[in-house]
Amino acid sequence: MKHFISSLSTLVLLFCAALPGHAAEDLTHYANPFIGTAATGHTFPGACRPFGLVQASPWTGSVGWEHCNGYTYNDPTIWGFAQTCLNGTGCADLGDVLIQPVQQENIKLEAATDKEPRTGGFPAAYDKKSEKAWPGYYGVTYRNGIHCDATATEHIGCYRFTFPSATLPQNIYVDLQHNPAWRDKQYFQHITASELNWDDTQTLSGHTQSNIWLEQDVYFVIHFSKPMTGMKERPLRQDERGRKVLVNFAPGGEPLEVQVALSSRSIEGARKNLQAEGGKAFQQVGEQARGEWQKLFERFQLTGTEDQKVSFYTGLYHALIQPNNIADCGETPEYSTFSCWDTYRALHPFYTLAFPERVSDLVGSLVTQGERLGHLPIWGLWGKDTFCMIGNHGVSIIAEAYNKGLLSEADAQRAYKAVRQTLTVSHEPKSDWELYTQYGYFPTDKVESESVSRTMECSYDDYAAAVMAKGLGLKDDAKMFGERAKYWQNVFDPSTRFARPRKADGTWKGPFDPSSVGHAESVGGDYTEGNAWQYTFHVQHDVPTLIKLIGGKDVFCQKLDSFFTLRLETTESDVTGLIGQYAHGNEPSHHVAYLYALAGQPERTQEIVRQVCSTLYGTTPDGLSGNDDCGQMSAWLMLSTMGFYPVDPVSGEYVLGAPQMERVVLQLQGGKKLTVEAKGLSEHNKYVRRILWNGKPYKKATISHKQLMQGGRLTFEMKNQL
Repeated sequence: MKHFISSLSTLVLLFCAALPGHAAEDLTHYANPFIGTAATGHTFPGACRPFGLVQASPWTGSVGWEHCNGYTYNDPTIWGFAQTCLNGTGCADLGDVLIQPVQQENIKLEAATDKEPRTGGFPAAYDKKSEKAWPGYYGVTYRNGIHCDATATEHIGCYRFTFPSATLPQNIYVDLQHNPAWRDKQYFQHITASELNWDDTQTLSGHTQSNIWLEQDVYFVIHFSKPMTGMKERPLRQDERGRKVLVNFAPGGEPLEVQVALSSRSIEGARKNLQAEGGKAFQQVGEQARGEWQKLFERFQLTGTEDQKVSFYTGLYHALIQPNNIADCGETPEYSTFSCWDTYRALHPFYTLAFPERVSDLVGSLVTQGERLGHLPIWGLWGKDTFCMIGNHGVSIIAEAYNKGLLSEADAQRAYKAVRQTLTVSHEPKSDWELYTQYGYFPTDKVESESVSRTMECSYDDYAAAVMAKGLGLKDDAKMFGERAKYWQNVFDPSTRFARPRKADGTWKGPFDPSSVGHAESVGGDYTEGNAWQYTFHVQHDVPTLIKLIGGKDVFCQKLDSFFTLRLETTESDVTGLIGQYAHGNEPSHHVAYLYALAGQPERTQEIVRQVCSTLYGTTPDGLSGNDDCGQMSAWLMLSTMGFYPVDPVSGEYVLGAPQMERVVLQLQGGKKLTVEAKGLSEHNKYVRRILWNGKPYKKATISHKQLMQGGRLTFEMKNQL
């Protein structure tokens, strides 16, 4: 893989050399879009802009959990390029408007069959060594000789297809039936409608409607660089609704460029987006895409090994893919793809630190959708709510932004109305507030599943609302939500010292095995993609009380020791990256290593953070130990590399760990800089001897967001033993 990175670096440097004003160091060559495309990372290698609507990416498969995001690194064939992808999720959706270049004699268009739902398409084997990608670009050569280049604007997937024969016609296959599915038999069920129009000899337009995670409409306009000579329709099965056509072009030696503009609003919106962002040559679009990524990457200057830089900048790349702006050009930005259950923990805190100018628009989008839906989106996609996962951590994201001073007074007042309604008006089965407040927890015999996890996570949201209400001077609301923030204690069993399921009559459900893993899809399971070990420590907002209930700091740390050493036997696909009961591949564990530091044993935090960074992240396609989950895994790495982590994001405090890189310099607003340095850092020097803030000894276990944003130098002096 190091050979690949070296070759890719050379290609990118050559690609960028002609750019006017090219930076002294091109940082985009460190970001490797292939990291996470194997194993359980579920990332994609295609081209996109930061927070853009379009992700122009190859799809190597559409059926099964491994193809949630359309691409698996070791698949031998590519079915075409879709215009939308999810980054690192464990659920399947998007994959809209698939296009595939085709050049062969005697082309037949066959209908799909039950045995093979993709029959009739044009899968192409490809030369793996030819495959290249960097931020804003993807390229590959098929074994039939067709070379494919992809780049993107915010709303347009841009392609350049170079065909091997100048005498055979050029063709583009357009598949509007394409969609991801869990099983073959579901493949035809998700596209519910499609429309395809021949606007003129160089332009098609249309619309698809799908219902996978939720019902969504995608509108598109496809513009070709030369006139179409004809179009053949592929026969459809009776249960298919997505049209499929083979578009024909005259032979020629020149590449065919294709621009696919999208809109979440209308065909006219897609046409407007094409007019605003289209009309440029492929090379120009690619250079602008790289330049946009470079500008954001320049927020960070790193001193460390090549592999460390690759991991960090790749994490930064993945963190900036979403949320996606679903508004058309000229409209007020509206972001969606909010994987809030994952990203409230580290990704949104990372935005407040490194990209605070984005936060107001992100919060505004959550609030706008909350007003439209009647509640904040739990897992937002395409401006709607999938109702995936539990709690409603958009509340945390909003309260954190407010507490860090990133919302105006008017925006805060508006946002709090959405917060309050979300947490007091029941809106779906997992938000039964009447039941919650009646018992002070979700009784295991009154809810279908996830009773403990729902109680623990809703308590955190209540705490977040209490913080915001207090800041706004709403004393009654602050008191109400403050009391609800203590509900987690009602599912803490002092006899076992675990959070465990409790019945409506107050008795505990048995038999009880704290290592038994529950899952959101397991009816009767009381935990969400986790177990009692993981959720007992899920008290981000009141660690001192948790320590007290478990038996004091010494007992608490002993329990943490057991947590990180007791072996966990599980076949759950979402519970990966294991260190004992700790599952770094899934989010409920992400803050737990930092609890040692809050309990007086920071050296154990330093040990485990080093272990996670060095063993559960890598620079190969399988370099993520679990789903990237829209950037949460990446944000954990970047913050931990800098030596701190937000155990309680709303508080505005970061718990100190230990840096994993010699120096990280973050450019702050107003010309300020935050420099984090680790003096004497080495493979063996993983412990912190002392910490200095602007040259003066710093002895607290946490450091505030406010301090860091003022700029300064955070110095960790490292040592090799306790």
